[in-house]
Amino acid sequence: MAATPAEVAERATVISIMVRDDAQVTEVLTGTDGILSTARPGTVVAVHSTVEADTPARLAALAAEHDVHLIDAPVSGGGMGAASGTLALMVGGSDEAVELVREPFASFASLVAHLGPVGAGTRAKLARNLITFAAFAAVGEALALADAAGVDLALLGKVVRHSDQVTGGPGSVMLRTSAAALDPTDGLHDVFVHTRGLGEKDLQLALSLGQDLGVDLPVARLALEQLGAALGVPHQIPPT
Repeated sequence: MAATPAEVAERATVISIMVRDDAQVTEVLTGTDGILSTARPGTVVAVHSTVEADTPARLAALAAEHDVHLIDAPVSGGGMGAASGTLALMVGGSDEAVELVREPFASFASLVAHLGPVGAGTRAKLARNLITFAAFAAVGEALALADAAGVDLALLGKVVRHSDQVTGGPGSVMLRTSAAALDPTDGLHDVFVHTRGLGEKDLQLALSLGQDLGVDLPVARLALEQLGAALGVPHQIPPT
């Protein structure tokens, strides 16, 4: 236990910061009783908070003036992953600093992905959370459609959680190494063309049901428009 961040830095050489936003991270690091006021040279400070893309590099420069390493290491996995020690960490920082934290990080994370220099972890986390919250928006729309159709929403939720656990959910299509369109000779091309065909068909069916029930489905319309590009294959709605 410690009363201030400065007291933490007096006792620890690997320090994790997990607060809400940029202002709080900056205060914990640079405030009057902040970590940098007492941190020893060689200390590694890991920022786990989700912050603005440029914040880690700015704070790393301030830390370097004290011979302190600062890395960004946002987490994914929620309270469940924290409780079980199976969080995923998206890390940006020097090779030296990242090696210093791998062992302590293993106490709460089962995946430590070193994505590049300082800032790379935060950029990855912003992309990762885009998936999460865009999917939540789709869930709200799906619930409205299902509710209007008289579907048991609790049981539908059980089905979605079960099938996502089996298939991997949205992450199951994150197999490309580039966001560019797939070359027709790529092994994924024909698979994703097939996936696009199924998806566009099913989205059209959902939109038709929504029209019949008077439920507006803007996320579904956007998904129908963007699905091909999202998979890296041409957009082609089958004839009705």
